[in-house]
Formats: sequence, C-alpha cells, structure tokens
Amino acid sequence: MDAKRAQELKGFIEHCKQNPSVLHTPSLAFFKNFLQSLGAQIPPPGKSQGKDGEDVQDEKPFESSKPNASRDDTLDEDIVESDVELDNSDVVEPDNDPPEKMGDPSIEVTEENQEAAQLSKAKAMDALADGKFDEAIDHLTEAILLNPKSAILYANRASVFIKLKKPNAAIRDADAALKINPDSAKGYKARGMARAMLGLWEEAARDLHLASNLDFDEEIGLMLKKVEPNANRIEEHRRKYERLQKEKELRKNELEKKKRQAKSEAEAAAVLKDGEIIVIHSASELKTKLNAAAKTSRLAIIYFTATWCGPCRYVSPVYTILAGKYPKVVFLKVDIDEATDVAAEWNVSSVPTFFFVKNGKEVDKLVGGDRNSLETKVAQHAG
Repeated sequence: MDAKRAQELKGFIEHCKQNPSVLHTPSLAFFKNFLQSLGAQIPPPGKSQGKDGEDVQDEKPFESSKPNASRDDTLDEDIVESDVELDNSDVVEPDNDPPEKMGDPSIEVTEENQEAAQLSKAKAMDALADGKFDEAIDHLTEAILLNPKSAILYANRASVFIKLKKPNAAIRDADAALKINPDSAKGYKARGMARAMLGLWEEAARDLHLASNLDFDEEIGLMLKKVEPNANRIEEHRRKYERLQKEKELRKNELEKKKRQAKSEAEAAAVLKDGEIIVIHSASELKTKLNAAAKTSRLAIIYFTATWCGPCRYVSPVYTILAGKYPKVVFLKVDIDEATDVAAEWNVSSVPTFFFVKNGKEVDKLVGGDRNSLETKVAQHAG
C-alpha cells in the first residue's frame, strides 16, 4: 500500500475512533464484520469516543443542532434523523457484474426448444446439488435462451444468484420472472431474499409476504423472522420522524397565526385610545372603531349625547372617569346633532343613550342619565 492510501486509511480509522457509530452504516457492514471477526467490540449506535476515551452520548435524534436555541428559533431548522439500529450482519456488498444473458420474449418457443430447456434445467439442478453454482448458472442461462417465456427458469437462476451472494443479479432475474408471471411465488421469494441481502428491509418484507401468501415454505418464514424486525424499526423510525415533522409544522403554523393576530391587534389598537373618550363624527368612523374593538376583543360603549341635554351634562363626568378606570374598554361619544347619520343608523330617539357592543354585536343598552346604572353595566360587561 502506498503512503497516500495508508495516510487515508489512518485518517478513516481516527474518524471511527471519534465516532464509532459510523461503523453501523450499512455500506460499512463488511468492515464492521471484519473487526468483529478479530474480536473487536463495536459500541452500540448513539455513542462516540470522547478525547479521554470515555463514551459520549451522541446528539439525540431529531433535535436541533443549536442546543440553546429557543423553541421558535428551531422552526426553520431541518429535523436531523438519527441512524436506526438494525441487524445488518447478513448484508453483503452489492454485486456489479455485467448482467447475464436474458432471453428474447418475442421469439416463438418450439416444443423442441422447450424440451431442450428442460434438459438444461435438469443439468442445472444436478450441478446445484453438487454445489457447482457457476455451472448451474450456465445451464440455466442456456435454458432461458431456449425458453425465454418461462418464469420458473428466471426464478431458479435468481435463487442460484442468491447462493452466490449476487443480489442485484438475482433481482434482475426475479423481475423478469414476475413480468412473465405476476403470481410467481418463487420470483417474489428470490427478490425478497436478494433485497434483504442489500439491506432493503421494507421492500424485502413486502416481497416475502407476497411469496408467503402465494406459496408458503419454511425458508420464507425464517427469512421473515430476520427481515421483519428491521423493517418494523424502519417503519417506527419513519413514523416518529413524520410525527415530529407534523408537530413542527403545526407549531410553525400556530406561531404564524399568533404573529398575524398580534399584528392585527396592534394595528387595531393603534386606532384606539386607552383611557380616553373617542369622539365619533361619521358612520364610517364608528365602523372603524367598532371593528378595531372587535379585533382586540374589547368592549365598546357608544354614548349618544347632545349639547342641549341636561341629563347628558350630569352623566358625562362619570363617563370620563370610567374611561380612565377601564383603559381596555373603548369609550365612544356621538353628538346626535353633528353625526345625524349615526344617530339614525342606531335608531336613537332620546339622549343620553348608551349601547354596549362586543364583537360587533349589541349586548346591552341603557337609556337615561342614571350614573349608578351606567357604572354597573360597564363593570358587568368589561369583566
């Protein structure tokens, strides 16, 4: 090994020392198995080695990378998925050999070809019984070329590729078998086993369940016992991630809603005067104030008065005092001689008259200048 590659290997090993969880990556399963064969103990996922050699817990799954960030600050960050702890002891490196010859499904298969294909298949089974897998592949390839419309031939060759630990080749043949016969139990079985060898646990579980429903055998049952725990862990992991994503989206929407509401209330509050009486000059102005009061969930009181009204002069000082006492109540004042359109709209026939309005709807009314009654009603509806 040249010096450059040795240095790269040294750097990789240093990285593994600092973060042993990287060894649980499916693509490094061969290296982890090699270390374990030498007696090495691999720390479980989620722990790394600190500078002093002590185990240090890795960051928790799905948490923000900013430990001191506030709940709202993390809404724009991506949720980081943790690795799923899986049993990858049987996972192999993907095979990248050139594809074996496939038959031409468009050719007409004669009886002579079918008989020759059966003969080649028989030779393949004999070779398989003797453990001569490559020879079995050659015979099955010959049979496939003679009878490319036989799903069982592709499925048989796929099963031999599995024994040779060539999952990609097995998947190609299983796909060909299932294309010819969508109900090929052997095709689903071979593809499921091949996908398990590649660590495609969920896809493997689906294929093996389909094979089991079509034609169950003990080998399928044993494979499912190995595959399903990993497939279930991945599914649980995905559900947890999706749930956290959904919760994050809900929090984000709620925050945006609160921001919009706060902005709307601030804009509405800007047109109101806490602790003061607002004089209304037109119907449009009254509408604006009542809308602002509704947006801020405030009680609004409309006081209809006139300069010539004696009872109005008697009760007005109390109205002013109440405005200071209840700053979050909107105290409005309308001169019926000046804003005749407002008086007409509210059907005011005498003064003083007080209308109590919440959320744009009249909830109470007081006619006359009784100070005690006015104070009582304000206290009642302002609470």
